[in-house]
Amino acid sequence: MPLTETLALLACVALAGYVQNLTGFAFGLVLLGLAGVFHLGDLTQLTHVVSVLTLASALTRFARQRPQVDGALLKPLLCTSLLGVCGGALLLNWMSDQALSLLRLLLGLTIAFSSLLLVLPAVQRATRSAGWTFGAVGLAGGVLGGLFSTAAPPMVFHLYRQPLPLAVVRDCLIIIFASNGALRLCVMGAEGRLSWPVLWFSLLAAPLVLLQTHWMTGRPARWPQATVRRVAAVLLMLVGLS
Repeated sequence: MPLTETLALLACVALAGYVQNLTGFAFGLVLLGLAGVFHLGDLTQLTHVVSVLTLASALTRFARQRPQVDGALLKPLLCTSLLGVCGGALLLNWMSDQALSLLRLLLGLTIAFSSLLLVLPAVQRATRSAGWTFGAVGLAGGVLGGLFSTAAPPMVFHLYRQPLPLAVVRDCLIIIFASNGALRLCVMGAEGRLSWPVLWFSLLAAPLVLLQTHWMTGRPARWPQATVRRVAAVLLMLVGLS
């Protein structure tokens, strides 16, 4: 990969990490969207980079802090999302070979849909949703995770409306995303879809992501949360439409 393209991709990684730390998700969406807009790298290969960086970030986080989880919440989400990842990864392999234009269209629609989720009010329910809804959301998120290495949109929309501590929701989501990323890498590796440039760039970008997360954790945004979400939503919408 040329040096200029590598530096441009690292800048996209930094911006995606910034949005991720502000909103709690959207790292993969922003990185893939910006790379698609500026025609940086291969879309399919970059989804593998997102999986590696997501897994590395989660392992680093939980090495320092024990996760807070709700087993009744985590089990159906994790099981169905892992099934969805397998289906989404296989679909990605077919589309990247046969229908790349459709793949780019689906990515744009996913990013635009995610921008709408950021501006919708997250009104918390009085009681927990029915158990089957978690399985359905997990499956939908898993398919997106397999396709674009970003299972966040349906899960974030559903879980942040449950009557649960935010720390529990956050840590459950991180575990699911990391597990999805690990399985996705295994599936892609078995299919022979991983390449040395993917691993090289992941190793190059990982310190940037981890240092950025460490720095921003102790420095919350000075903007009001509503403003942060609107700015992130506008950015995602512009990237999705592009």
